[in-house]
Amino acid sequence: MIKFNLTGLTDQLNVNAKKIIKKITKTINKEFTIKTKHIVSFIIVDNDGIHDINKQYRNIDSPTDVISFAGIDGDENRELPFELGDIFINKDRVTSQAKDYGHSEIREFAFLVTHGLLHLLGYDHIEEADEKVMFALQDKILEIVKISR
Repeated sequence: MIKFNLTGLTDQLNVNAKKIIKKITKTINKEFTIKTKHIVSFIIVDNDGIHDINKQYRNIDSPTDVISFAGIDGDENRELPFELGDIFINKDRVTSQAKDYGHSEIREFAFLVTHGLLHLLGYDHIEEADEKVMFALQDKILEIVKISR
């Protein structure tokens, strides 16, 4: 069962982050039959904060929307550790991308939470086949929690 911590600039979000994360983690627990105890930390940052993280850890000199640091990176047996990792979500991108894509900030935040959690569970989108699997799971989870475009 995945539990979470939520810190950072939460008071600057225009969504109920705790409620959305709770819905999504509950759905992932059920869909993936996760019965062991795990924790994930969600840290809400701004453009400058995520830019610094992106530059320091990924050598990319620009902001992004979400960055996940998974506890299973490089773990070949893919057993989930107690501490799944950290997910940094850029509050400024939640707002701008919702506007750009023509959907609500709730939907954008839920998408970024889901995307980050799937990375912590070992999914990626580097290869086209993996991207199809990961994006289909994202769509399924968002459909189950009834958060759509």
